[in-house]
Amino acid sequence: MEVIGIILSLVLLIFVAYRGYSVIFFAPIFALMAGVSQGLPIMPTYTELFMIKAVTYVKNFFPVFMLGAVFGKIMEESGMAKAIAHAIIQSLGPKHAMLSTVLSAAILTYGGVSMFVVVFAVYPFAAALFKEADIPKKLVPATIVLGAFTFTMDSLPGSPQIQNVIPSTFLGTSIYSGPILGTFIAIVMFTSGMVWLKHRANAAVKSGEGYGNHTLNEPVNTDIKLPSWQISVLPLLMVLVINYIGNNMMKWDADVLLPIAALKLPLMAPAIKNVISTWSLIIGLVFGIALAAAIGFSRMPAGGIGKAINMGAIGSLLAIMNVASEVGYGNVIAALPGFKTIAAAVLGISFGNSPLVSEAVTINILCGITGSASGGVSIALDLFGKYWLDWAATVHMTPDVLHRMAAIASGGLDTGPHNGAIITLLAVCGMTHRQSYPDIFVMTILKTVMVVIALIFVSVLGIA
Repeated sequence: MEVIGIILSLVLLIFVAYRGYSVIFFAPIFALMAGVSQGLPIMPTYTELFMIKAVTYVKNFFPVFMLGAVFGKIMEESGMAKAIAHAIIQSLGPKHAMLSTVLSAAILTYGGVSMFVVVFAVYPFAAALFKEADIPKKLVPATIVLGAFTFTMDSLPGSPQIQNVIPSTFLGTSIYSGPILGTFIAIVMFTSGMVWLKHRANAAVKSGEGYGNHTLNEPVNTDIKLPSWQISVLPLLMVLVINYIGNNMMKWDADVLLPIAALKLPLMAPAIKNVISTWSLIIGLVFGIALAAAIGFSRMPAGGIGKAINMGAIGSLLAIMNVASEVGYGNVIAALPGFKTIAAAVLGISFGNSPLVSEAVTINILCGITGSASGGVSIALDLFGKYWLDWAATVHMTPDVLHRMAAIASGGLDTGPHNGAIITLLAVCGMTHRQSYPDIFVMTILKTVMVVIALIFVSVLGIA
């Protein structure tokens, strides 16, 4: 019965999220419902468990959310994000509409632009090119998903996206961890995703299905004057370069946390290695924002840089509070007696005495349940990260392998129909779940299969 209560709570949360209701409002309600049903006192559970875990997540990652959102908004409002997407899409032309859409989304995502901004920047040009090539518009969302929500989000080493940053905080690793494994999975995901999309486009041609008649959110005037793409790409390069220097070249003082500890303030980071990747990304985004503002201020609409900063900062609050509520919810569920049964079953999974299968399965399940890659991987590593680190040490496995597997697994089942980014993507593209989600679901399945391939890669070759 305890497990059934947890499942009922999860089903209700997924249902309301899918229906478009706020997770910020409903996550604590269903968490408390599950907690009370298993004997937890309602108010302490809310203020001392749910809220503490939610606030801890905000403390750890709000600077990345805020600065990333501001950076993305300046790139968007100045037209520089669109300039990069337009240059790639136009250079390859209608014949390679899908490839150019994937590449433009991938470059923007890997350059540090938030995935939501990437959707807005890429969609108008992608839709126009799909229409010119007479490729069904229903395939546009899945194409953007492949470029922005998969291999550049979590597989490629050095990705500045939050899903690749979170493991470094819990495992004391770098966002460049597991470069061989991550690059291999990125190549396989890109190739398999393109094969599927090309198959779907060819099938549409054979059946006589074209772009279709659409009136919702159709792109207009995509032939607008945009800044030079060569200049526009400089802020992205700035973020990547500063990030790389901070992670790989800069000598951080191991005692830099001591002055704060001397004030008898609680430290969330056990050591400097746990915050280097986050600090490096924060510094990189600050430099990126400064350069983007300097280059793009003359092209900004009314309100200028100030408006873009305000919009980005406000938008980041909604994004991080959604995830923080999911993290708080997950930690309440994890405290329940019924969850111990689930945890014992999942953590007991092993293959060749390696913690990777247990880690991959646990993270995939939690990401699927919460509909959030960052939320699911945070919950999993918060609860079981130490356990997996100890297990890895007994088999002489480096934390770098755990990091890369955690990041790859986070991008598996997270893109369910209740995922906030998917709902936003479909709205921007003017498509419904019925029209476009089947192909997005294939991308989700392919990304989940990448976890299995990664496990085989590590077990057979022992390379990460």
